[in-house]
Amino acid sequence: MLVIAERINATRKRISKAVVARDADFIAREARMQAEAGATHIDCNAGRKPDREIEDLKWMISVVQDAVELPISIDSANPDAIAEGLKLVNKQPIINSVNAEKDRIATIMPMAKEHNTLLVALCMGDGGMPTCKEDRTKAADQLRDAAAEHGVPLSSLYFDPIIVPVSTNAAEARAALETVRYIMTEFDGAHTTCGLSNISFGLPKRNTLNRTYLAMLMEAGLDGAIMDPVEPHMMSTVLAGCALLGRDEWCMNYIQAGRAGRLDH
Repeated sequence: MLVIAERINATRKRISKAVVARDADFIAREARMQAEAGATHIDCNAGRKPDREIEDLKWMISVVQDAVELPISIDSANPDAIAEGLKLVNKQPIINSVNAEKDRIATIMPMAKEHNTLLVALCMGDGGMPTCKEDRTKAADQLRDAAAEHGVPLSSLYFDPIIVPVSTNAAEARAALETVRYIMTEFDGAHTTCGLSNISFGLPKRNTLNRTYLAMLMEAGLDGAIMDPVEPHMMSTVLAGCALLGRDEWCMNYIQAGRAGRLDH
């Protein structure tokens, strides 16, 4: 299960403050904490100010790579920032993200091919945010075809079904689940991920919703998530889900996590 740790995001106040102050110790602690919790990748989002994003992102990537050995997820809407970040990474990175808009495909897909990256593929296109399963699967089909045209292996794509708050439209939670099931059934070798915590925005006891929805998504085939691995019981839910779904041979990862006390929090 791919776990993209989301905490190092400059739109968060404490991270933004640390970036402005060039507080490398704070950012490094965040990276180490997420790595120790079980993350497989560290997301770096420097989208605090557009005119500073490239400089901030380069600094952020350098600090994180000095702190942990995990690969980086370069999280930006700015192709120039992504290009600069790709020059710095020392392990196979993730580009977060591309969508089915023609301009975005034409810019990002060649980067993914040239640098042999993984790629978060958002199931949305020129029409904006999807409003049903059909919108999502149409965009997913377009992204699959675009990857083939650009020589990007389907196995490098992590399709994101676009999670929206259940408080705004409960039907969208099911639509995203059905999209994951469609992709994992129809796209041989592809993967799925999502911005998990979006599901609970605006609601109390968000952790309960996040964990429950994660388990439902994993049953539908989800094999990646953009999430906070430090959030209570999130990683134990991942480990339990993998064991129950046959993704953890002899339940060894689950057993080892139990022995290390990592299932208690």
